[in-house]
Amino acid sequence: MKPLVLLNKNLNIFALTIIFVFVQTICPCALHSQTHVMLLQKGMSYVAWDKNQFSTEYSDKSLEKLVSIGVEYISICPTHYQESYNSTEIKRTDKTPSEKSLIHVIKKAKTLGLEILLKPHIDLIDKFDGTYWRADICFAAEEDWKNWFKSYKRMLLAYASLCEKYDVELFCIGTELSATTAKNEYWLDVITEIRKIYSGKLVYAANWDNYQNVQFWDRLDYIGIDAYFPLTYTPMPSIENIKKGWEKWKYEIKLWQVKVNKQIIFTEIGYPSSSHAPHAPWQNATSGNADTLIQAKCYEAFFDVIWKEPWLAGVYWWKWDTNTFAGGNNNRQFTPQNKPAQRIIEANYKNYKKESTYACTSRN
Repeated sequence: MKPLVLLNKNLNIFALTIIFVFVQTICPCALHSQTHVMLLQKGMSYVAWDKNQFSTEYSDKSLEKLVSIGVEYISICPTHYQESYNSTEIKRTDKTPSEKSLIHVIKKAKTLGLEILLKPHIDLIDKFDGTYWRADICFAAEEDWKNWFKSYKRMLLAYASLCEKYDVELFCIGTELSATTAKNEYWLDVITEIRKIYSGKLVYAANWDNYQNVQFWDRLDYIGIDAYFPLTYTPMPSIENIKKGWEKWKYEIKLWQVKVNKQIIFTEIGYPSSSHAPHAPWQNATSGNADTLIQAKCYEAFFDVIWKEPWLAGVYWWKWDTNTFAGGNNNRQFTPQNKPAQRIIEANYKNYKKESTYACTSRN
């Protein structure tokens, strides 16, 4: 009887092994109470408004500095332009990085072990005295919508092909194009065509006040939010004031995310070194004294309140310059470079690995 018992035992072990492999293949987090290690996208927005800046020695050194502070992902943000909010032609200018420079920065980033989100932007040349921006791109006639999306899709497909050729991990199909998201049928066509040539992950970067209006999240791999949420109007706020301001938005995002059942990337978030950073973080500082301490408080509040949320898949801070000497204590702009905020990023990126109970979902 012993050989038969041993045979049955071996068969049972074999069957259990097959089941284990099957379950792990279908849903790796199905075992161990649906818990798995999920690596955060510890990101930074890497920007240049010049044809060749990404391919310079200065840029290479700036990427090396990013790696040294714990950054593991970068979003590369080439900008194209159109004349006004109701122009249908999207075009390159001298401020648009060349394909050669993009290839250089992608290759350099990969040699440093960085993963990449390519995130094209559209800016307006004529902003009508600052009244309009990319979120206002809109048309009265259906034919104009058709022509704009034709031009936009042509630009995106060229970038998608580049991403596929050079193994770029993530591709953003649009950034803060709020008015256009009402045209869902055009966006579905764009996504379908991109999927034909690009095998990586797709995300759209919705403005903070528009993410719940996007209708095509089910066709993407991640939800993207450019997270410039106003946090507090308290003058000279403490970190506790700013953290309290996050609670409302955290609750709202969490309730909504459960319905859509996809992880969220903060595809952009940032704060200028200015007193208005907590209540108008989207607004660049053009006057007044630099305040790098209020910027640092905003960074610290994010890491204390949002960073460990299970729905968060990553964050990309706005922004890091190709010049390693950018920023500094007298700089009013968004960059955290050579400021207290840089040290906060480094401390949190280097010292935290996230474990999430986020459930597996199939890709739509």
